[in-house]
Amino acid sequence: MAAAAFFDLDRTLLRRSSALALAGSFRERGLISRWQMLRAAGWQLLFVARGASHEAVRRAAEDGLRVLAGHTPDELRSLVADAMEPVLRPLIYAEPLHLVKEHQARGEPVYIVSASLQEIVDAIAEDLGFDGALGTVCEVKDGRYTGRAERALHAEAKADCVRAVAEREGFDLAECTAYSDSHTDLPLLEVVGHPVAVNPDRALRRIAVERGWPVLEFKTRHAS
Repeated sequence: MAAAAFFDLDRTLLRRSSALALAGSFRERGLISRWQMLRAAGWQLLFVARGASHEAVRRAAEDGLRVLAGHTPDELRSLVADAMEPVLRPLIYAEPLHLVKEHQARGEPVYIVSASLQEIVDAIAEDLGFDGALGTVCEVKDGRYTGRAERALHAEAKADCVRAVAEREGFDLAECTAYSDSHTDLPLLEVVGHPVAVNPDRALRRIAVERGWPVLEFKTRHAS
């Protein structure tokens, strides 16, 4: 059976949270208020401190979805497209892109797996040459977001989504690789045969050492 590689997004492919990096773009488009912008800054501080629990990540994601209520998927896609060059590309690490090429050279498809919105993950995956993307899906009714999740991709849900992709595409999970920085992604790392800790938080670093998983440090900015 075939193998594939699955990359977390925030602090694995990017130096910071993709959704929070886009907060300024959301503010410029009038999608969020100044107060919501300040809250986003607060979440960014928590994210940088690497102290976010499963519950904190879930609450932040729910807040982000509520912001979208009443807006259209095309509005979000336009925002992300406009922000790709000035906001997102400067955050990309060079090291994982080398790994992406290595996996693809071996015939292994590469996917981004992220709690960030599907539209954000799709745009980044396409820009970076990934084969697919798995993200949080916001419900759409009458062409507009409701602010509720159809698929919230955190923790165990990431592992479930990867299992579904593997079953659909015929991947052997024992031969697959996953990369992540956070202990909250432990289910994702445990579902594959080759887990790799990248810029790991303290809890994941301890687990990686105990289990003999590779630990990588990404530092180099990608030259876009």
